[in-house]
Amino acid sequence: MRTEKGADDVSYSVGQVAGFAAVTVRTLHHYDDIGLLVPSERSHAGHRRYSDGDLDRLQQILFYRELGFPLDEVAALLDDPDTDPRAHLRRQHDLLTARIEQLQKMATAVEQAMEARTMGINLTPEERFEVFGDHDPEQYAEEAEARWGSTDAYAESQRRAANYTKDDWKRMQDEGAEWGERYKALMTSGEPPTGEAAMELAEEHRRYLGRWFYECPYEMHQCLGDMYVADERFTAFYDAMHPGMAAHLRDAIVANAARRTA
Repeated sequence: MRTEKGADDVSYSVGQVAGFAAVTVRTLHHYDDIGLLVPSERSHAGHRRYSDGDLDRLQQILFYRELGFPLDEVAALLDDPDTDPRAHLRRQHDLLTARIEQLQKMATAVEQAMEARTMGINLTPEERFEVFGDHDPEQYAEEAEARWGSTDAYAESQRRAANYTKDDWKRMQDEGAEWGERYKALMTSGEPPTGEAAMELAEEHRRYLGRWFYECPYEMHQCLGDMYVADERFTAFYDAMHPGMAAHLRDAIVANAARRTA
């Protein structure tokens, strides 16, 4: 319950604020102790009471903390007399946008790594980075082996990857990017996942896997489609091409499998 003091004058207890912001009471006490977030008021019993203005400041603090700023830098930013609240929001928006772009690049690297299981066996480190950007896909090899190491598909993908050249990897990437552009255009046009064009692109996706990595029967393809939605890394990769692509592709894979195995 908030304490009413007037039509627009309210305050909140430390417990309430902890609940609103999903932080601990201990964290709020610490912010008070170091002067980062000092409650505007105290109750008659000496308990902390936070105003709406205090909640605004806490929101700013948590934004900056999420972006990795140490507490002393957060204090310096918020207490800068030459910066207004809108400037903070603009700065945070720019920082978050940069974080999203970086995560999308990481998701692309993860997708390549998990699809191929192991990457760059015949490539120099420089060539690996040239093909896949700033993230070495071999960092995910251990996870891939743990998840699929006992499967025939994993063994087959390793055998093929061992023989690929730099040009092979580039051609593989170019084919995948070209397919992604066509799928994006299909979604932009409003094509449902059960439509003929969507199912044809789902079939192309299955054949792409079979051509580059391992034979992919329809049952396995449907399992992959489910993983594209269940695993946030796959979801991020496809949704970076077009919002909702992971789920749309999963549904197209299911529809394509149903019509071809009926």
